[in-house]
Parts: sequence; structure tokens; C-alpha cells
Amino acid sequence: MALNKKSIEDIDVKGKKVLARCDFNVPLDGDGNITDDKRIVESLPTIKYLLGQGAKLILCSHLGRPKGEFNMKYSLKPVAARLSELLGIDVPIAADVIGESAKALAANLQDGQCMLLENLRFHKQEEKNDDGFAAELASMAEIYVNDAFGTSHRAHASTAGVTKYLPAVCGYLLQKEIDVMGGALENPKRPFVAILGGAKVSDKIGVINNLIDKVDALIIGGGMAYTFQKALGGSIGGSICEDDKLTLALDMMKKAESRGVKFLLPLDNVAGDAFSNDCNRQTVKAGTIPDGWEGMDIGPETIELFSENIQGAGTVVWNGPMGVFEFPNFAVGTKAVAKAVGESGAVSIIGGGDSAAAVEQLGYADKMTHISTGGGASLEFLEGIELPAIACLADKD
Repeated sequence: MALNKKSIEDIDVKGKKVLARCDFNVPLDGDGNITDDKRIVESLPTIKYLLGQGAKLILCSHLGRPKGEFNMKYSLKPVAARLSELLGIDVPIAADVIGESAKALAANLQDGQCMLLENLRFHKQEEKNDDGFAAELASMAEIYVNDAFGTSHRAHASTAGVTKYLPAVCGYLLQKEIDVMGGALENPKRPFVAILGGAKVSDKIGVINNLIDKVDALIIGGGMAYTFQKALGGSIGGSICEDDKLTLALDMMKKAESRGVKFLLPLDNVAGDAFSNDCNRQTVKAGTIPDGWEGMDIGPETIELFSENIQGAGTVVWNGPMGVFEFPNFAVGTKAVAKAVGESGAVSIIGGGDSAAAVEQLGYADKMTHISTGGGASLEFLEGIELPAIACLADKD
């Protein structure tokens, strides 16, 4: 899936109105203050480049789920204020998205100035990829830039619809996601090890099937491992399990074996007698979890096995925690894997969502080559699915 898309450096933006779709979907507290501005900070290289090149920049994003109504609880005003601070210039915000306020502000932009549209999802037409709404958005600009990987698996008006009307290229963030993840899948440095965790096998079926043809080793942890353990005839107590996926689990293991891919499951688990951090705990061999107990983390033998296989890797892709990492007593496995990946010297790619949160919380973020900015989008990318908002960008000549 080689993606050779045009980027902001491949076009002339001087004096042009540029509509840039960013991901400013940041968390806010009850008073509307931003509690984590990481996504805004990550969009700065693209914004600064465009402004430095003399573009007239119209920024747009969604925030939360306002359900197609103007609900000021989800206003992007705090984002405009933070952008103004970070860029050291005034970033005015329109009172609407495609109305008079937005169009007047856009019309008055000078070279090297920028503005922000109000929350795209104040209009229900955004998520429906409505053609009329996309045309109105596009009418304000001459060039379109997508820098929002987190929404690129969705064909919305601001991610796909607008590309019918404007020449479309990617920003630095999106380009990095395509280059790093695409490169790992196309031409990985070997051995290539994939680590998959999280609760459900069903969420990762597509990823496992796509990666089995590419990797040298597949490591399975987290809640999904209990489905495999039960499929192999083990006792899993009250652990999470998808009974309708037992045959599929065995088929996947056979498929890995037939391709000479190492398929590593936990050797032992830390079980708890209730779903809480303070429950009683015991470490048991995999497949011997007693009734009334549930597996909530990988055990010490498993940590050793997984770490050994990560240490010699050339490329590591990790998606999903090894246990209930929100509970400190059951975060040991996830922490150990994060440490092993960080110290492996491999090209390390962390699929967004929970594994990204785990790596950030546990303090290993700076040791990773790349932490994806999109949970659902990175999963679909790893599945080999064409992402609609990337497919519609202009190809390099």
C-alpha cells in the first residue's frame, strides 16, 4: 500500500486561501479549559509552514460530539485562544462554519494570516459528507490541506467531500503517518514483530489477518488472549472471552504456523477476584485460571518471553495494552512491554488509542519512533484498508 501523496511542499500557497483540516479534538474540563493541548501543538509545523509561505489560512476541525447542533459547550473558542498563544499572532474564530461570519473573515485574510472556523460538527451535514456543505466549505478557499489523520478513516465533508472542489494535499502530520506506518508495512526492517492487545479479538481480526503475511512474530496479550486460551482447551475463569470466535482463533494460529510466523501467547497471567485495583491477586499458568477469578494482566514468565522477542526486533508495531493498565496493580505487563519496545532500538510504531495513552502515561513516549495520532484510523491502516480521506488526496506525478 505505497502511498505517494502530494504534500504542502509540493504546491505554491503564496497569496492563496488554504483550507486546512486539523485535529483539534482536545479534551476540555467543565469550565471549557483545555486539559491537554498535544493535538494543537502537533499541528503547528504544518500551520507555521503555510503561514511562512504567505498562505491565507482557514483552519477547521471538529471537537467532541455536538450532534449536528450549535452547542457552545463544544465551541472551538478555547482552541483559537491557545493557537493565538502558541503562534504569537491573533487567530480569530468565526461565529459560524459556512455562514456570513466565516465568509467575511476568510475574505479579509491577508497573506500570512490565519483564522479558525467554528466546530464542523455543528452541522449534521459534516459527518454525512453532504455535497452542498462540502461545496460551501470549499468556496472559501483555493487549496485544501488535510492534516487530521485521526479522522482519515471517515469520509466526511471536511475530509473527503471538499476534495471534489479543491486541489488536495497532505500536511506534515498526515505525511508522517503515511510514511512511517506505510513504510513499516511495505518494507520493514526485520525481524518485524507485531504486538496486539486490548479486549477483543473481533476488533483485531482484520489486523491479524493482514499482519500474518508480513510479520516474523505476532505477540498476543490483553483480554483477547483469553479467547485463544479457551480455544486451546484452557480454563479462563471469569476472564473476558468471545465464545463465537474460538474456531477463528484456532484458524489464525494454524495460519501463522503454516507461514512460519511465531505466534506468542501468554505463559502465565495475573488474575484478580474482582474487577478492581484493590482485589486479591494471584499469578497462575495460562489456561489454569480458577472459577471466580479473571485474568487482568500478563505474568512474569510472559513478560520475559515477550521482552526477549521484542529485544532483537528491527520493527515493532504495537496496538493495545497487555492488561487492565488503568489499574496500577495490573499495569505491570503493559509497562514492561513499553520498556522493552523503548529499549529495543527497533523502529517502533505505537498505534493510537489505549497503547498510545499507556506509553504516554508510563513515560516511554520519547523512546518511540512514532506514536500514531489516530486510534481507529491507525487500526484500519494496519488492516490494509484504504482510508478514504487519504485516497482522495492528489498523487505525486
